[in-house]
Amino acid sequence: MFKILKYLKKSFLSVLVIIGLLILQACLDLTLPDYTSNIVNIGVQQSGITDAAINQIGENSLNKIVLFLDEAEKEYVLNSFYEDGFVNDSTELKYSLKNEVNKKELSNILSKAMTVVTYLNTDSNNGLNLIEVPDDQDVFVMLANMSLEEKTTLLNQVNTKINQLPETIINSSAITFVKNEYIRLGIDVSKLQNIYIIKSGLIMLGISLATMSVGILTVFVGSKMAARLGYTLRKKVFTKVVGFSKNEVKTFGQASLITRTTNDVQQVQSVILFLLRVVFYAPIIGVGGVIKALNTNASMTYIIGIAVLSITTLVIVLFGMATPKFKIVQKLVDKVNLVTRELLTGLPVIRAFANERHEEKRFDIANKDLTNTNIFIGRVMSFMMPAMMFIMNIISLVIVYVGAKGVDLGAMQVGHIMAYIQYTMQIISAFLMISMMSIMLPRASISAKRVVEIIETKDSINNALNPIKLDKTIDGVVEFKNVSFRYPDADYDVITDISFKAVPGETTAFIGSTGSGKSTLINLIPRFYDATSGMILIDGKDIKDIDIKDLRNHIGFVPQKGILFTGDIESNVNYGNDNENKKQIKEAIKISQAEEFVNKLKGKTKYKISQGGSNVSGGQKQRLSIARAIAKNPKIYIFDDSFSALDFKTDAKLRCELKTITKDKTVLIVAQRISTIMNAEQIIVLDEGKIVGKGTHKELMKKCQIYKEIALSQLSKEELANE
Repeated sequence: MFKILKYLKKSFLSVLVIIGLLILQACLDLTLPDYTSNIVNIGVQQSGITDAAINQIGENSLNKIVLFLDEAEKEYVLNSFYEDGFVNDSTELKYSLKNEVNKKELSNILSKAMTVVTYLNTDSNNGLNLIEVPDDQDVFVMLANMSLEEKTTLLNQVNTKINQLPETIINSSAITFVKNEYIRLGIDVSKLQNIYIIKSGLIMLGISLATMSVGILTVFVGSKMAARLGYTLRKKVFTKVVGFSKNEVKTFGQASLITRTTNDVQQVQSVILFLLRVVFYAPIIGVGGVIKALNTNASMTYIIGIAVLSITTLVIVLFGMATPKFKIVQKLVDKVNLVTRELLTGLPVIRAFANERHEEKRFDIANKDLTNTNIFIGRVMSFMMPAMMFIMNIISLVIVYVGAKGVDLGAMQVGHIMAYIQYTMQIISAFLMISMMSIMLPRASISAKRVVEIIETKDSINNALNPIKLDKTIDGVVEFKNVSFRYPDADYDVITDISFKAVPGETTAFIGSTGSGKSTLINLIPRFYDATSGMILIDGKDIKDIDIKDLRNHIGFVPQKGILFTGDIESNVNYGNDNENKKQIKEAIKISQAEEFVNKLKGKTKYKISQGGSNVSGGQKQRLSIARAIAKNPKIYIFDDSFSALDFKTDAKLRCELKTITKDKTVLIVAQRISTIMNAEQIIVLDEGKIVGKGTHKELMKKCQIYKEIALSQLSKEELANE
């Protein structure tokens, strides 16, 4: 999988942008639980009052508070307020907070004093017994009349008891004091509450919109980058496959090459997009969630540990079950593609032998194997989400249970529990994303390996270090010198010690029984394969030293099976030329004896050819393939049994027309019919990969028994004599 990442070098800037966006998204996501907590704790429970830094206070309440402050704190508090009229048209002065005051510092000073006042204003001091007060005396009047020494001693005792209280209780008591004071002053507390909740809600909405926008932008950049990677991989794979020799194509198989170019690249593209988001986002949100959760309440850290351990165990179990299956899925996809390709290609034969049922069973077996494997993987994956949700819900219940005890003891607030649940869910979600990645990665890794295998395959046929360029005015002399060839991993040579020379203006024909090596021999000339030993020369130059593209540009090759491409007749005939020459195309069609049927087609040379040439007959396909080679006007013509689908009359006319354009060209013909090659200047007879006869038709009839047997098996003595 890591080998694929090197193709992301050009997208380095995009990767940095994605990382930046993911960090921003994680930061935004991690702020939302705080606002949820504040809405519950401050907005609902504290009526929108954030801290003990009271904005307005009556003289009586202020006097009570300063009783529990030392001289420095008292001076700071009194200097923080200014006179601002009277309380409800009474004679009691009202004080307002100055704008320049540090509210955080003021809140720290006032919170404990307000807590003491709140407790003293309730019956029995809420059981704390802060100060023992006679029933007929006001505690605040008593404190005001105490000496400094008595007051100091009493305040130390009060502070000792207050410091034993949880911070949440101190804050809550202080907020209660502020709330009651606001009500006494006639301030609408409900309005303060609504303003705080609406303001916090709008901020959360803004954060959510920002998170959504960042998420969309991240997916957009990531998708574009992943698509670019897919394009690069498909291009590299296709370019590599186009340069493969028949040996590499045979090794991988056509179905597998198609699967690797499409399905495997798509798997890699999809997982790269997911990988870029998860690999960077999950750790950020996970670590950030842990830090935030610990800041919220460190006493429940063990719950996160239990959650992480549970999810890790689940992932390891599921990963162990699914990974082996992922390794065989792509091979099964190859098999289905192979069977499908064979069925579609051989459909006429299947129908001719009424063997549809057998082929359906064969496809059904391949299909069931793939389906059953995918079902198993699907079942394992389908178990993951419910199991994850079960763990998440159990963890939520544990947090609520432990948190409820904390609330009951005054150590926590309800909003903190909600925030903790959200942070824990974010942590679990991070592990969930990583676990999903671990499930997707094995299959993508297999696909990546298959793609890289194609890209890094060393071609068996390569250009020389300093390839020779052929002149346009080459003669086209083809010479074999002691050439032998065997297929890779074969135990014996297919052709052995072949030597001959084919010169311009003459036709060299090859004939022999099936499997004698005729097609293999001529496939060596354009270097579809390379000879195992010996040399093949063109104008005295070893073809291995000639630039492959330049070599093939001088050869007009017509394969056994006529192959046409999607397009029209004109584009197929002109396939080997860079420039369109309609006169040359028309002439090629005429010489190949295709003019008669082309003129009858709708649109003539603009007639649309279906995929594989399925809308023309075998003979028509073969003639158009011959026309394509003629239109190229090469120095060397190679016809690999290219006249087999033609009737005798058309065959004769075509060969006669060919003579007019190949007077100074080298022509090599592989044929099964004696009538096709009888007039060749040189006929080479092959048997089991060896030359057993060489000469003209008449010479071979006299001295080559194998040739004579082939001739007599096709034509009578009278026909041979007449020829």
